[in-house]
Amino acid sequence: MSRTYSLKTKNPISVSSEVGRLRRVLVHSPDSGLGKVVPSKAQDWLFEDIVHLDTIRRKEYDFYTKILLYFLDPEIIKGRLAEIDDEKNKRAFYKPGDDQFFRSEKVVELQWLLSEILTDESIKMKLVASVCAIEACSYETQQQLQQLDAVQLAKTFISGSLTEDQMLFAPIPNFIFTRDIGIVINSHVLLNKPAKKARTREALLAKYIFFNHPLFSDYQDRIIELADTHHHFLLPREGDDRKVTLEGGDVMVVCKDHLLIGVSERTSTEAAYQAIKVLFDKNVVKKITIIRIPKKRDYMHIDTIFTQIRRNVWILLGTFSRKAMKHEDDDEVQRILENSKKEDKLKIIQFRKKDPGNPEYFDNLEDLLTDISRNDLDCTEKIKFIYSGNNEFPFDAREQWTDSCNLLALKEGVVLSYDRNDKTVEAFKEHGFTAVHAEDLIREMEEGRVDPLALENTLILMPSAELSRARGGFHCMSMPLHRDEL
Repeated sequence: MSRTYSLKTKNPISVSSEVGRLRRVLVHSPDSGLGKVVPSKAQDWLFEDIVHLDTIRRKEYDFYTKILLYFLDPEIIKGRLAEIDDEKNKRAFYKPGDDQFFRSEKVVELQWLLSEILTDESIKMKLVASVCAIEACSYETQQQLQQLDAVQLAKTFISGSLTEDQMLFAPIPNFIFTRDIGIVINSHVLLNKPAKKARTREALLAKYIFFNHPLFSDYQDRIIELADTHHHFLLPREGDDRKVTLEGGDVMVVCKDHLLIGVSERTSTEAAYQAIKVLFDKNVVKKITIIRIPKKRDYMHIDTIFTQIRRNVWILLGTFSRKAMKHEDDDEVQRILENSKKEDKLKIIQFRKKDPGNPEYFDNLEDLLTDISRNDLDCTEKIKFIYSGNNEFPFDAREQWTDSCNLLALKEGVVLSYDRNDKTVEAFKEHGFTAVHAEDLIREMEEGRVDPLALENTLILMPSAELSRARGGFHCMSMPLHRDEL
């Protein structure tokens, strides 16, 4: 661990849009814990199915890492592809605990940050005690963990395993979805409060990283934690909106003054209220829009039903379009009955810091997103919506389930998506986008035939047979730390 993350990069923590050029991102490579999810616990651990770890690593996520490095930190990878892909060295490049790990300061690995803070004996003792408390470990196990070196301890905290054959506690397989541990809003960091017990350890580890790693040392007074409701411990265990639960997939920074917060299966109304209050009080943003979506596993977070592609282009699930919201194909009786199902209704409320008691309401997502493009981003071009599954049933629902709407913008108009959502790819092509497979693009960038920063209107298709089983796309698998301003 001779190399640490430096603070030399100007403005290392700053995000004020969804599509400004990505400069620094927090990720976590799939660890051995994913390979230990068993069918009986899969849903408890928020997975839809068990996944094949080696396929995820070698044939899917590794492509993601390469793409990020070519775009954000090409010096780490350019000219080394043959060496990296050599079977003898391949895994070493991707393993945070290995001496040959890439250790980029721009594609920042969460496990490496954790191992670095654990070199401090005081932090190590506190975190060992905290993890052992929430995992109900024995005193003997606590002493055993205290004896591990920083790299091995970080790995154990995440994978749950001391060795390949010895598990101490459950893995935290959702740690690959770094978006959910927090969100950078301008130069502030809003930490999460997970709704599900399976993510409790994630939140604890993330908190220690953000409050203790030198990468964030200049931002200690800008890290925001939401407080629990008074007497929260007396409330029912599940389903009470008075509890404070927040995950990053429900938070989007669409411009420096405007934040979107979803109220969903994972983020409560109380958390949205507290976020509005603290972000307005600290003058972080001037406008916050609350988007209440149905509390269904299908949707989970707002970034599973829409994300931004360009200032004037959005990907969206047609279920929440103008036509669907207005039920234009229904007769009067059907419309009345549909509108009575309030729990399934989308609700959009926009609050402004200067007059929070006088909010604005939007009927559907298209109206809101059009307003953002026009009035927040000063867009004069035609506002375009690309729909999941090309808005064709049943492909719209099938492809939304496999994250057709959960895309990560590397720069405006250049986004990462899964290759399995064929109808959605067709829709992108109809809107003038070029679709290119990640493997082909990586080869062309390595050979110098493509400059990644020169790409325009490009959908990069990533292999996804196993990753998609985890129910999260590349928007979920990234926590942007720094984007250029639009």
